[in-house]
Amino acid sequence: MRISLARASLERHAARTLLAMLGVAVAMAMLLDMVMLSSGMRESFRELLLSKGFQLRLSPKGTLPFDTDATISNASGIVAILRSNPGVELVSPVLGGSLHIPRGASTVTSLALGGVASQQGDYTLLSGRDALTPTSLVVNDDFLRMTGLHVGDTVRVATGYDPELRTYAGTRTLTITGRARFLYLSAGQSAAALPLGTLQAMRGPDLADRVSTFMVKARPGVNVDSLRRWIEMRVPRVTVISTATAMAQVDQRLSYFRQLAFILGAVSLVVGFLLVTTLMTVSVNERIGEIGVMRAIGVSRWHVVQQIVLEGIVISLVGAVLGLGLGLATARYLNGILSDFPGLPMAIDFFLFQPRDAWTALGLLTGAGILAGIYPAWRAASLPIATTLRQEAIA
Repeated sequence: MRISLARASLERHAARTLLAMLGVAVAMAMLLDMVMLSSGMRESFRELLLSKGFQLRLSPKGTLPFDTDATISNASGIVAILRSNPGVELVSPVLGGSLHIPRGASTVTSLALGGVASQQGDYTLLSGRDALTPTSLVVNDDFLRMTGLHVGDTVRVATGYDPELRTYAGTRTLTITGRARFLYLSAGQSAAALPLGTLQAMRGPDLADRVSTFMVKARPGVNVDSLRRWIEMRVPRVTVISTATAMAQVDQRLSYFRQLAFILGAVSLVVGFLLVTTLMTVSVNERIGEIGVMRAIGVSRWHVVQQIVLEGIVISLVGAVLGLGLGLATARYLNGILSDFPGLPMAIDFFLFQPRDAWTALGLLTGAGILAGIYPAWRAASLPIATTLRQEAIA
């Protein structure tokens, strides 16, 4: 009976009910987007760091990986030390640099990463073969676009660049063997990966046996923090950054986004609450006489409260379901805009959808709908029956 009466009351003013549901949908969309924003970028960054399974990163003392041009000497010795620990499953040394490709009167410059193809954690091979030989090269689509080359082509790259004289010591011929997607690059940034020894030789004798960073993967069940402390004691001239440490730094830098998301999410929740409260109050005021008659014929106060609260829940739930689709659409659009932020890895999502986000937003809005119906419902159920009927009869 309560459900039938609630449905009849909502259908009686269909246009008003529909507008209220649309208003709740807009509030739900904003609330969902803010819930996604508050945790999306953090979780996206965490997934990016762990995408290849490496939990530790070693960089020159006092720096972040690739934060400066500083390098780590005696790379082969450090690799031997790291591999001596039974808790280490994989070590990936990486050297960063630049490739200069003469193209007529101009030069195309691209990021270069030197590493070991079987141990790398910087890219995912999309087609072709990996950089397994000293003259092989794996590039991304932006590199191919900028140079006009294709997989299978050979490319001459300059070596030994002198920034003072602006000249090159020589050239080296490499073959593009594969096409890859680099995980940590921003949109539009060209990149190439080649064997570590090749890049070290191209950059000159000063960088022999030097790397920019090491990535370390621990064996399953090994305590990563304990392994980090062991590395810090055995190799004191490097900074060891774990995924947990990196996430703590990210949390500090993203505090502004979380505060903004909390404020806007709270505003959207309050707007939804006030919208439903206003509608239910107006609806109850229009039905004072009807509610008085129901009370006079023996309908309990609790029955009246349940009916009106149920109406608020229906408006909130239907509006929330509509807002779910709207929120996902707007999140995708906004994420496309924010993903072009300079220097931000292309794989980072500001709005990362997770099922718990939808349930959180739905639960908050449903709770707001319940609270929104309680005040007008209790007010209606508490009206004195005789006085209410007399006033309605006179009116």
